[in-house]
Amino acid sequence: MNNMWGSMAQYEVINWPWPIAVYLFLAGISAGSIIVALLVKWNRHDHESKNPSIWDAMVKAGAIISPVTIIIGLGLLILDLGKPLSFYWLLISYNFTSVMTLGVIALFLYTPFALIFTGIIFEDTIKKLPIIKMFAPVIAFIKRYTEYAKKAEYFLFFLALVVGAYTGFLLSANMSIPMWNSPILPVLFLASGISAGIAGNILVGMLFFKSSVNKESIKYLLMLDLRVIMVEIPLLIMLFVGMLYTGGESKVAAIDALSTGGWAAVFWLGVILLGLILPVIIAFTALKNHAYKVKFIMINSIVVLVGVALLRFYVVYAGQLFTGSSGIS
Repeated sequence: MNNMWGSMAQYEVINWPWPIAVYLFLAGISAGSIIVALLVKWNRHDHESKNPSIWDAMVKAGAIISPVTIIIGLGLLILDLGKPLSFYWLLISYNFTSVMTLGVIALFLYTPFALIFTGIIFEDTIKKLPIIKMFAPVIAFIKRYTEYAKKAEYFLFFLALVVGAYTGFLLSANMSIPMWNSPILPVLFLASGISAGIAGNILVGMLFFKSSVNKESIKYLLMLDLRVIMVEIPLLIMLFVGMLYTGGESKVAAIDALSTGGWAAVFWLGVILLGLILPVIIAFTALKNHAYKVKFIMINSIVVLVGVALLRFYVVYAGQLFTGSSGIS
């Protein structure tokens, strides 16, 4: 681990380093972006072909973000295993009592479905670009089964929920680390992933699909993000209250994680202030008197993404550093 705030010699060894935190962030935003894209697609399903709007921009943004982030995240995860060429064993060796195996199965299904969704959304673009034109017949073949389209979208939505929660289950399966060993973590990671998905879709939609942006729909998504943040705050409270009431090492770990060193600063300044409180203030500023302030909205999206990333890093690193086992960790 890098000595970000001085010597870490007194702490335990970091077995899950930064690539894991980045992977958890990328998997979360991938799941969140496709959840948002599908929700807005269904909301505008009867009108999307006749009246392009922010919903179209959000769908396109989600269709770009979802496969790109999950593929990059999986690449980091494979490299972090130390033997990337042996990764195929995870695809042929299953242990259905293992959270890792169940997660691999979900990802094994989710990734191609996300790519198919992207192909359908950008079918016209694929036909025009020589480098990917070869995939056009595949998309045309898939579209022949339109009667199954909605069922496939529901299945993709379900897979996205599983992947979003799995990022938390992956950590919570480790019972030796108090901060990770909590049923709150999967729900918290799913909620924060959806928040990141909303922010990512808004940011990409406003940057690259400006012609499809609708002001009222942007406001709707900002309100949706506020609701998700209002869920994240009590989940964080429940996480640490649960650790405190458990007592013993869990109580010590919670107190240390909230009050000791640089990671406590990351939590209070990065996760709470930057990632939760500031987005609420910015969103209300952007929504005040029904104003449409592009700069505020863009800043809000960036702040939310940074806050969610810091949450992943905090949980991964602080969870390993503050175990409560020594009283000084």
